[in-house]
Amino acid sequence: MTTESWVTLVGTVGGFCTTFAFVPQVVKIWKQGGRDLSYAMLALYLIGASLWLIYGLLLNSLPIIITNAATALLVAIATALKAWTDNKVASKQALQGEAAE
Repeated sequence: MTTESWVTLVGTVGGFCTTFAFVPQVVKIWKQGGRDLSYAMLALYLIGASLWLIYGLLLNSLPIIITNAATALLVAIATALKAWTDNKVASKQALQGEAAE
């Protein structure tokens, strides 16, 4: 293998690992809600992935582009799920509060 092939392989595998490390978090949010996650962390993560995506586009580096586009999508999904579950919990609590009165 050439040096360039090794660099591409290492970048691709590293990007795959860091991207798909977020999948269990999305599944957990879907099942249990995202109460323990902060919007600030999710926003910083999304900004970071977006900046890496722009960097990959500027370099025309397919591994950087693909992995960071996928990461940004996963973080956006996680943020939307957190907002949805937070809203669902707040609505349920409001209904329970009204019933108690």
